[in-house]
Amino acid sequence: MSELYPVITKTLSFSEEIKKSRFITYLAHVDSKQAALTYLQEIKTLHKDARHHCWAYVAAGPKDSVLMGCSDDGEPKGTAGKPMMALLQGCHIGEIMAVVVRYSGGIKLGTGGLVRAYSNGIQQLLPQVETVEKRFYQQYQVDCDYAQMAQLEGLLVNSVGRIVQINYLQSVDAIIEIDLQQVDLFIKQLESLTQGKVRVNKIIPEKS
Repeated sequence: MSELYPVITKTLSFSEEIKKSRFITYLAHVDSKQAALTYLQEIKTLHKDARHHCWAYVAAGPKDSVLMGCSDDGEPKGTAGKPMMALLQGCHIGEIMAVVVRYSGGIKLGTGGLVRAYSNGIQQLLPQVETVEKRFYQQYQVDCDYAQMAQLEGLLVNSVGRIVQINYLQSVDAIIEIDLQQVDLFIKQLESLTQGKVRVNKIIPEKS
């Protein structure tokens, strides 16, 4: 069963100047590697004259080490991407990306100075982050009569579920989705309430 985790609800930004270099930090929601690459390209287009576009992302749950990535984008190795990634992992928020844009002012900051510069924007923004809980759902197909539909709808409300699609024919044919953490309880309650007359069939997503 997938664990719940918080995700960022809106993009935030922070700008500061350090020794004539301008650093602009962005925090945004990304739910896949492709979404992260797309967002990065948006920032590069917005700041096409900047010298560096350093980044780090966690495109799944905070504990998922597979969908993570980072880059120093031309800065000395280990001075940007990794410190940024460490902060994202430490905040325990899923599906989050940080991009730090640098307009260089020509003054060298040194290794320690770069680490602090690429970290500070994220540290300033994290306390401002607003999150919602990421939930996971399983879809089911269900066939019932009109009287049973009212019972089904009541159970869906209690199980953090909803109707995705519905067809009113001689009986009601519907596709519903249930919060994964509530599935077992929902099925037991449905069987009890309808005396086993209404059953749900799990929908298995087709592999792409």
